Amino acid sequence: MKVIVCGAGQVGFDIARQLSAEDNDVTVVDHDYERLRKVNEALDVLTLQGFASYPDILQLAGAETTDMLIAVTQVDEINMVSCQVAHTLFNIPIKIARIRHHAYLEPNWQHLFSRDQMPIDVIISPENEVVESIGRLLEAPGATDLIGFSEGKIKLVGMRLNEDCPVINTPLRQLTELFPELNITVVYIIREEEHIYPKEMEQLLPKDEIYFVADSAHVGRAMQIFGHEEVPAQSIIIIGAGNIGLQLSKNLQQKAQGVNVKLIESNKEKAEQVAEVLDDTIVIHGDALEKEILEEVNVAGAETIIAVSDDDEVNILSSVLAKRYGCSRAVALINETTYAPLISPLGIDTAISPRDITVSRILEHIRRGRIHSVHSLHSGNAEVIEADALESAPVIGVPLQEAKLPRGVLVGALLRDNQVIIPRGQTMIQKGDRVIIFSPKESIKAVEKLFSVAFGYF
Repeated sequence: MKVIVCGAGQVGFDIARQLSAEDNDVTVVDHDYERLRKVNEALDVLTLQGFASYPDILQLAGAETTDMLIAVTQVDEINMVSCQVAHTLFNIPIKIARIRHHAYLEPNWQHLFSRDQMPIDVIISPENEVVESIGRLLEAPGATDLIGFSEGKIKLVGMRLNEDCPVINTPLRQLTELFPELNITVVYIIREEEHIYPKEMEQLLPKDEIYFVADSAHVGRAMQIFGHEEVPAQSIIIIGAGNIGLQLSKNLQQKAQGVNVKLIESNKEKAEQVAEVLDDTIVIHGDALEKEILEEVNVAGAETIIAVSDDDEVNILSSVLAKRYGCSRAVALINETTYAPLISPLGIDTAISPRDITVSRILEHIRRGRIHSVHSLHSGNAEVIEADALESAPVIGVPLQEAKLPRGVLVGALLRDNQVIIPRGQTMIQKGDRVIIFSPKESIKAVEKLFSVAFGYF
């Protein structure tokens, strides 16, 4: 597959890296020489300096023979025009654009992106995705990550194990013996900087970050077993009144009855603007790093602080301070991946990465076959993929223990006839099953061969 990636920022870099690793023909276009230099040094792709919205630049990039254009520059308008030019002049079949500004995404203007107007096949809004992700986390206190599959019947849950976890030092094999009714599969363990792909005798240790796939009806019980019995937050503090903070506050006003929400914004004008829009949210103008402001919003009595300002440092430090002053849980928006190793040691419960979320959404649309969703974990180190099992897949009708799955690959769950099946060694995948599969990034190509049409690229 030939792909043009417009934009060599973090998201563009990640998408180009993943596509090139799968032997696709990738060209990255960006007007910034330094960004392109970093791409050239790290990836086996072609690069072209220039604005991706210019027809001559797209022509030089090979648009006439391109299968897909992915526009993820920093400017919405460049992304939109790139897709328009790709459609009108070069008839590129698939066009994906990242659109950040909320005004473009208002329901009143949805016809703007129709095929007769501005033909963008897939629009991805990182801010909307972040708001939805945080909303899911608030519904499952104690989780560091939560994603639904198969219309919500199956969930992927991430959480960190504390010292008082009841199953610390317990081999995973014994979990089934101790809790035979528990319908889950532990698929991934992160221990400090080590990425562990569980085997039957792998033990769980304090501070491990684990991911498990579960029947949604069993998530609450699983969280109890892993030592998390937190109740949903009744008092929430939001840092930052940007698009994410504002939309999150609106959602909480509408959906979370009885929840006390306070929002801190350092810009006075912006604070005044959102205060007029938010009827049931207390808006405070001030610096979230000042003790007096945190005391004013009663941070010690809050269950959750959600730091979603435009400044990573403010998000990290305000989260750390809030936890120190007595807040139970901290969620921080982090754009720079260099900060990722600091999150757990600093006591921040969950880091939300717009980049990871955006990459996951794009991956859903560049996979071929019956792919329903893709969730990228830890900056693309692993993926959880939801797909239909097609008759051509070699794994059909073979017991999983004999399927010779690549290293680290686990089938987490199946949905068959509307019933969730947590597979064991003798389980066989059948045609038409909805399959939830975990794979390290280095095994994706081998997984593609095993699942043939279902997991391939164009």
